[in-house]
Amino acid sequence: MQKEVLLTLRDVSKIYSMGETKLYALNKVNLEIRKGEFIVVLGPSGSGKSTLLNIIGATDRPTEGSIVFLNQDLTKASDRVLTLYRRNEVGFIFQFYNLLPTLTALENVQVATEIAKAPLDPLETLDIVELKNYADHFPSQMSGGEQQRVAIARALASNPSMLLCDEPTGALDSKTSQKILDLLVHLCRDLKKNVMLITHNRELAKLGDRVIELKDGKIVKD
Repeated sequence: MQKEVLLTLRDVSKIYSMGETKLYALNKVNLEIRKGEFIVVLGPSGSGKSTLLNIIGATDRPTEGSIVFLNQDLTKASDRVLTLYRRNEVGFIFQFYNLLPTLTALENVQVATEIAKAPLDPLETLDIVELKNYADHFPSQMSGGEQQRVAIARALASNPSMLLCDEPTGALDSKTSQKILDLLVHLCRDLKKNVMLITHNRELAKLGDRVIELKDGKIVKD
């Protein structure tokens, strides 16, 4: 039995005009994302990976086409509706951790829970990423891998449907990277979170239920 469709993109394009020239960051992308999927998006620099992630995360709007989350059409939604969507349904994880340096690990996670509709307990969320004992540590007192796990806890704490990961291991060594990737797989399999991971590293394709390849703004393989 097929899982319920969580998000649908229909003929989505993102176009930048440069005088008479049109530059397609995305070119008529069609995509269905089903609940519980771990999707790896592969492609070289400039292929449209980050643009796709930003449109799914509603930090950018498509120039053409439609995007529907469950039964909610986000295409022409107001800024307030998109803000609520980002706040409650999307957790972003970036290559660089973007932690607030003057806050402890626990406080960095608490920031995300203060505005969420149905947040997780911040300390329990740190426990999920195995950093409960680091709750009172500041970012400067933690390694890169530990900081990234705090960033994952922060993204998870708002209890979103989707975790959108932009090269989350790009700044880490291979051993630490593997720990982060194992954690993301756990969040998908055991906590039933959708995970979309964008990368240029083909070795990571083995993690995905689906592997989507982008080239020149188009999906060339799914």
